[in-house]
Amino acid sequence: MPSTRSDPARLADHLATIEPSAATDRAAIRVVRAPGRVNLIGEHTDYNEGFVLPIAIDRAISIAFIPTDDGRVVLTLADGGETASFDVDDIGRRRGHWIDYAAGTAWAMADAGLPVYGFRGLLASDLPQAAGLSSSAALELASALALSGGDDPPVDRMTLARIAQRGENAYVGVQSGLMDQFASAHGVDGAALLLDCRSLEYRPIALRLDDVALVVAHSGSDRRLEMSAYNERRAQCEAAVAVIARTRPGVRSLRDVTSAMLDEVRQELDPMLARRARHVVEEDARVLRAVDALEARDHVTAGRLFSKSHTSLRDLYEVSSPALDALVEIATELPGVFGSRLTGAGFGGCTVTLVRREAIPELTAAVEERYPARTGLTPMVFEVTPAAGAGRVDGPR
Repeated sequence: MPSTRSDPARLADHLATIEPSAATDRAAIRVVRAPGRVNLIGEHTDYNEGFVLPIAIDRAISIAFIPTDDGRVVLTLADGGETASFDVDDIGRRRGHWIDYAAGTAWAMADAGLPVYGFRGLLASDLPQAAGLSSSAALELASALALSGGDDPPVDRMTLARIAQRGENAYVGVQSGLMDQFASAHGVDGAALLLDCRSLEYRPIALRLDDVALVVAHSGSDRRLEMSAYNERRAQCEAAVAVIARTRPGVRSLRDVTSAMLDEVRQELDPMLARRARHVVEEDARVLRAVDALEARDHVTAGRLFSKSHTSLRDLYEVSSPALDALVEIATELPGVFGSRLTGAGFGGCTVTLVRREAIPELTAAVEERYPARTGLTPMVFEVTPAAGAGRVDGPR
């Protein structure tokens, strides 16, 4: 998906230029929006029934659309004009195309017994594509709202997030956890969300960002989750659980495993499986410690946990890359930076850095100057703030 900034009115105006029904009935145009997310800490813990700490961010996917009664979805990209479509009553197989995320959502909604309607729409995004900021989940949530006519389907937000996740897992074929869809659906302005991925209980964690900021650096190296080792990592975690559960029947996921337990079964586990499990077990503990630190405004401790998380993702889970490591190293060498880590599944994409607000210009300049020389890639650096979750936004009436 392209990276295009559009406010609701401009997006609706654009739709009216390409869709005859929108031009003749401007009052019928509806606009929905779903944010991307940045995970502050808790990587690859969601599908292991652990803890995560994401924020929905002030960058999103928006769809301006006209509802139809013909059961056909036609989506056009605001950037470039590419159009794709499907029938809600005959979705067919996945196409290996961005429309799969909308089609998979329609399939999962219908399979859950929810009403699904056709529409003609225009899609715009200011989320960098393939950056690990959950553009796929944002597209799923925006599509779910459009497929419901613009308002929430008749289920609670957690159920909606799980339906969108099922579309991505079973239709698109990415075995993602729930975090991305959850964050896009439940985002809270000014707060992170601590989610227990086993119980699905969650609570907002207020982020006081007056003197500190969260800065994202896109590596310029795309993260294509379908083609990555993501599904392999999930299978490795399941294999580690199977070995541990032979002698500890109460273990059903890595959420049930402690560091001491890993020490005890070290001889039974393949070294690679032991590394994967060690990351997840210790990452869960880091999430809870980071929550305490952020609530206490102890940015030094929170930043240290960010950096330890990155080291673990690099060395134990092996999902970092030279580009991501370079971004982290450049950031953490600077005064005013508390910590930095890759965010998202890894294999390319972005880092998130906790930094003093007055140090943002120096951080930006350092990345833009040093990173291309080290990697040959062009970065994109921008601040993110916690935003509200998916919903209908004002358009012309």
